[in-house]
Amino acid sequence: MGRGKIEIKRIENSTNRQVTYSKRKGGIVKKAKEISVLCDAQVSLVIFSSAGKMSEFCSSSTTLVKLLDGYQKTSGKKLWDAKHQHLSNEVDRIKKENDNMQIKLRHLKGEDITSLHPKELMSIEDALQNGLTGVRAKQMDFLKMLKENERAMEDENRRLNYILQHQQLSMDESTREMENGHHRIGRDYSAQMPLTFRVQPIQPNLHHDK
Repeated sequence: MGRGKIEIKRIENSTNRQVTYSKRKGGIVKKAKEISVLCDAQVSLVIFSSAGKMSEFCSSSTTLVKLLDGYQKTSGKKLWDAKHQHLSNEVDRIKKENDNMQIKLRHLKGEDITSLHPKELMSIEDALQNGLTGVRAKQMDFLKMLKENERAMEDENRRLNYILQHQQLSMDESTREMENGHHRIGRDYSAQMPLTFRVQPIQPNLHHDK
């Protein structure tokens, strides 16, 4: 028995709708890949789900921007204005500049240099030598700064030790003065004490029973 015809309308159940979206999206992407390979066609596919999640596919022989440029030229429809075109050109320029910087960085690391000419190798050598000189100069500056900080810390340590010693001496002197003051007070108090309060010698008892 053949498969029944499915009515094309919005699926109300959200779970069934998501499952159908995933399955059919995979089928569309698979067909786009097949036609790009089998027919050497330039294919670009962009899909947005109901939740706003984007999925895209571009054949290996093109990019979405190139395909849209081709669409503009063929259809005569303008997809973006001059400002957007300028931004697109700027992005391309920065991308190329970044690619060139990546190549130069690999060369400075000694990678991918087998195809370079002697003059290019000399230029890389000069760049490395200049970089090495700059690194050594920076190291010397750093060591100089460390030594200056060390001297400053030693000076600060000596200053704090000087203050601590003087504070200790002041405390010792204050302690001695307090002790001497207590001794003087004791002597003065004994000298001023009335005779009646002084200790009398013990006299024998004269009233013994006979």
